[in-house]
Amino acid sequence: MAEVAAAAGVGRTTLYRYFPSREALLDTLSQEACAELSDRLADAGLDGVAVPEGVARVSRIAMGQAAKYQALMRVHGKPDVPDETARQLTAPLTALFARGSADGTWRTDLGPDTLLDLYRALLEGALGQSLHAKLGVEPAAAAITSLFIHGAQTPRFAPETPVQGVS
Repeated sequence: MAEVAAAAGVGRTTLYRYFPSREALLDTLSQEACAELSDRLADAGLDGVAVPEGVARVSRIAMGQAAKYQALMRVHGKPDVPDETARQLTAPLTALFARGSADGTWRTDLGPDTLLDLYRALLEGALGQSLHAKLGVEPAAAAITSLFIHGAQTPRFAPETPVQGVS
């Protein structure tokens, strides 16, 4: 906390007045990071672009935010996201994936909720491996987008067989 206070140009007493503990400071920073991510997703215009471009935008936003907040993520881990923020983060993605299922972008043997879960797992895995730091933000986002879209697209030649137990 002494280093944070010095870097901010305030005394430790002032810092402790606003953040009574290191955890309180990290929680506040995590909430700010989530709010910023939510704002970036809301501003991305996902409803006005083709579904694959929407996925590419989400990937770029996620990798960019990861690069910006990588030190916080390393120190604090995955943040506890308040329910309202989680809804704000999820709503544009849910709409994008539902649209992809409705317009034939996605394969039909997996529902939009399952595809969204798989995409999130891919993103979280890339974040956990610091792919943005290894490859750079844009190449990492492009890799995630390509891997997901090519696996989630409607197959051109193979007949679709429903996956058992998945909707």
